[in-house]
Amino acid sequence: MKKLMMICALLFSVITYANAQQGGGRMGGTPEERAKRNTDQLAEKLKLTEDQKTKVLAIYTAQNATMAKAREEAGGDMSGMREKMGKMMTDTNTKIEALLTDEQKTAFKALQEERKKQMEARQAGGGGNN
Repeated sequence: MKKLMMICALLFSVITYANAQQGGGRMGGTPEERAKRNTDQLAEKLKLTEDQKTKVLAIYTAQNATMAKAREEAGGDMSGMREKMGKMMTDTNTKIEALLTDEQKTAFKALQEERKKQMEARQAGGGGNN
């Protein structure tokens, strides 16, 4: 019985370690990877030009690095962190909007509303499709 428990504990440790090495967290990768993924999503939905993609990628990279630092500094203070991150996201969205055409701005606002609804559904326990 002890051997079985030791094997289970070892297996759990290995899986946890492997998951951590792959960046297998909720946020999904490094700040740069997340920035690239966010930029690709916007490029697809808003039909961004190459110049816009480059600028949006720089904005998202800076935001994700700042958010990662804020998470580390916040420790366990979730309410303070949530407030800071909300402000950062608003600033980021404002910077991105400044790069967009009027048509793209309309699509961007619709995308933001869709994401907001998905977030509310997840917080309410209803899931949410990405």
